Amino acid sequence: MSNSTTEPVQPLSTEQLSATTLLRFATAGSVDDGKSTLVGRLLHDSKSVLTDQLEAVERVSASRGAEAPDLALLTDGLRAEREQGITIDVAYRYFATARRRFILADTPGHVQYTRNMVTGASTADLAVVLVDARNGVIEQTRRHAAVAALLRVPHVVLAVNKMDLVSYEESVFARIAEEFTAYASELGVPEITAIPISALAGDNVVEPSSNMDWYGGPTVLEHLETVPVSHNLTSCHARLPVQYVIRPQTAEHPDYRGYAGQIAAGTFRVGESVTVLPSGRTSKVAGIDLLGKAVDVAWTPQSITLLLEDDIDISRGDLIVPSGDVPEATQDIEATVCHVADTALAVGQRVLLKHTTRTVKAIVKEIPSRLTLDDLSQHPEPGRLVANDIGRVLVRTAEPLALDAYADSRRTGSFLLIDPADGTTLAAGMVGAAFAASAETDADAEAAADGDDEGWDF
Repeated sequence: MSNSTTEPVQPLSTEQLSATTLLRFATAGSVDDGKSTLVGRLLHDSKSVLTDQLEAVERVSASRGAEAPDLALLTDGLRAEREQGITIDVAYRYFATARRRFILADTPGHVQYTRNMVTGASTADLAVVLVDARNGVIEQTRRHAAVAALLRVPHVVLAVNKMDLVSYEESVFARIAEEFTAYASELGVPEITAIPISALAGDNVVEPSSNMDWYGGPTVLEHLETVPVSHNLTSCHARLPVQYVIRPQTAEHPDYRGYAGQIAAGTFRVGESVTVLPSGRTSKVAGIDLLGKAVDVAWTPQSITLLLEDDIDISRGDLIVPSGDVPEATQDIEATVCHVADTALAVGQRVLLKHTTRTVKAIVKEIPSRLTLDDLSQHPEPGRLVANDIGRVLVRTAEPLALDAYADSRRTGSFLLIDPADGTTLAAGMVGAAFAASAETDADAEAAADGDDEGWDF
């Protein structure tokens, strides 16, 4: 067993943390492409591993006869994962550098765990898709690129791993990068960055590689630290799902009536005219309480208490929006869903639909098609969706809901389908067109009015 020379991790001060931005990112890739090794290398070389954690990894690695620590063990926490050498569940890791804070989701590579990638990437600002340089772009690579595009992840990094096993050949990297970029761009992924790496050797993960002097781009960590990520959703449709009505009814606050929740998108200001859905009643913002203090303006993702000038019957599940930007309510929701349960979703099935803080009864009216992510082919009228399937559905709700398109808001454009019998989550839904390319193509087709359906929608 080798002795660790890793310096003890020095936690960032409160001032440093407050000055850094937050990046949520997910890793994806096929089995044995080296996702967990990349994450372990990233944590190790960025000095984000505690000494006792590294010592535990060294002990386990030595007991298996390994000459060097198996850094994949830093993320593969389940016993089954360690025994099989695979990733089964989504492993979340939190770390920080002087430039940025990170929430990392290490997702599984097996086809049967594609639904776990949906979970990990649903809130990600960036997805790292790994490819084995020896195998190139395979079906599972395309599948993960399609999921990232479907979830509207704004930044995708192609990490061509195991470059040491192909003699660090530039031509191998260039061929893979060109093929993947063409495919992901066609799906509508807005930004793709390709980086050649060796997670095992540490090439281009944290430190630049001397073995690939032909590459002049950033390392993985450098890109993660500098990629422009905007959490400023103040220009989006302002939405406040009501989570709780606060009425202290105390001597100090006898008439206080506040509507608490986390702003899903946009900005609210004192004096602004607002509409409460689904009732349609209107009022004006009389005050905004944030962390016990009155403020004039609040924005996403702040948790606030909103006070209105008029006494309106408002309860959990209601949605407060600006009167000049009221979303259309509907009982017929057409969306793309990722089926995550082991039990199937069938036409005619009764479900619960949870949108923000509101849950209503619903029924699956149609399943028009199922998508095969390998080649993006359409399977019309499948009748049911099983685990890991992605398909289009038409859901009829018992009450009108005000939803935005997922392309406009990942928070208010998404929903869950739940089994009313036991509360199991059946599917995660996204309102509107499937891919970014779909919306553009459909808009062009509608403008042309020629009836030719050549888009990615299905």
